[in-house]
Amino acid sequence: MGLAIQQEEFTPEEHERFVQRLAESLEALRALLKRPGFGVGPTTMGAELEVYLVDGAGHPLPVNQQVLARTQDDRVTLELNRFNMEANVRPSLLAGRPFTALRVELEDVLKELQRASALEGARVAAIGILPTLRQADLGKGALTQQPRYRALNTAIRKRRDGPFQVAIAGDDTLNLTWDDVTLEGANTSLQYHLRVAPEDFARVYNAAQLATAPVLAAAGNSPLFLGKRLWEETRVALFQQATDDRSESADEAAHLHPRVTFGHGWVREGVHELFAEAVALYPPLLPVLGKEDSPLDIVAAGGVPALEELRLHQGTVWCWNRAIYDPHGDGHVRIEFRALPAGPTVVDMVANGAFLLGLTLGLAERMDALLPALPFWQARRNFKQAAMRGLDAVMLWPAEVAPSPRPMPVVELVKHLLPIARRGLTEHGVDASEADAMLDIIAQRVALRRTGARWQREVLARLEAHMPRQDALAALLERYLHHSDSGLPVHTWPVESP
Repeated sequence: MGLAIQQEEFTPEEHERFVQRLAESLEALRALLKRPGFGVGPTTMGAELEVYLVDGAGHPLPVNQQVLARTQDDRVTLELNRFNMEANVRPSLLAGRPFTALRVELEDVLKELQRASALEGARVAAIGILPTLRQADLGKGALTQQPRYRALNTAIRKRRDGPFQVAIAGDDTLNLTWDDVTLEGANTSLQYHLRVAPEDFARVYNAAQLATAPVLAAAGNSPLFLGKRLWEETRVALFQQATDDRSESADEAAHLHPRVTFGHGWVREGVHELFAEAVALYPPLLPVLGKEDSPLDIVAAGGVPALEELRLHQGTVWCWNRAIYDPHGDGHVRIEFRALPAGPTVVDMVANGAFLLGLTLGLAERMDALLPALPFWQARRNFKQAAMRGLDAVMLWPAEVAPSPRPMPVVELVKHLLPIARRGLTEHGVDASEADAMLDIIAQRVALRRTGARWQREVLARLEAHMPRQDALAALLERYLHHSDSGLPVHTWPVESP
């Protein structure tokens, strides 16, 4: 988030000073972005993987702080709930064979995490939402006991002034009233980062918004929550509703926008526009002031300010594609892609990243022609359709020579987009054989219509014919973990009979 959080309550004066610092930071960022050469450099990528810790029966095991104490690997850190952890992959050049290198590093950090977890009787599960998760596993006792998480929970609950209401309808229906943010910890994801030159940011970010829906549809891995069969990517609905700080009373609501959002329109100017939007639309949750002197003075002196308050505030607005300012070194900006689920295997996750980053870069060169053909609300609709229906979704896609977008089944659309993704990768220096190997996994997965979500649904249906659902969910998870450990992509996994 950019600042250490050591307090849970904040005074009106602290809020006021924080808002003033946000305004100063926006001006400093605007000035910095005008500096010739700022943020210019090689295209790099990075990743963050969230995982579950589970016991021998497949239930969440709340021992993340104990596991962290068992490892010296600085890539491993805590997450919101006590049964979640995060592994951070070091940034690397996009050119060459980056996805092979990413696969090796993910396998290495997961091996270390598995070693440390085993010392606490835990196993590691990379999956969007754990099928065996129960209501008893959640609640205030599940929250990782660190000030930043307690403060975040307190701030959101105070703004909401009432319990969270979660309603999601799929094959089954979930209606749930909840008192804290630990439902959000049920979601685990693989988040990619892509460094972008400031002058290219608007078109690359818009391309990312357009690309996310078809990639998510081909990557679904979260069809189950609390024993219910819901969306292909239930995480999308659950995350928004589980962190919604809007008051239920219209006359008391300070804003009308959920903090988890696909966005509010196509970006016209660049990265500053997105930071300014976050400041304008969302009241601060954690008004912690940094120790930095005036950021405007630092920019005027030729330095790169930390902009700690602005980065902290941006970290409490959960756009599915989020603008990031990084002050380290000479400073740069990047896009954080937040929509993809964790799992099923490392090779699946790496292939998903290759498709997402390649398609974003491939579409970016064509955005001047594509944007006029697709209103933003239709892109937002595509994203929701991907989350709800996965490979059964029908999306509106812009045609460069047509006056209006045309509906396309996502299976057909992905076949159309894979060559664009390949070009986006190879034109940015990725070896052709590397791009082909990664995108072929996506092509086969879509041709066989076998995502992680589809596999879970099909296996659960077979198991439920012979046992109660709770037993079937436990058996499903054991099969999932077995196949995940094999490292083979999910489209090759059998749907065994019990």
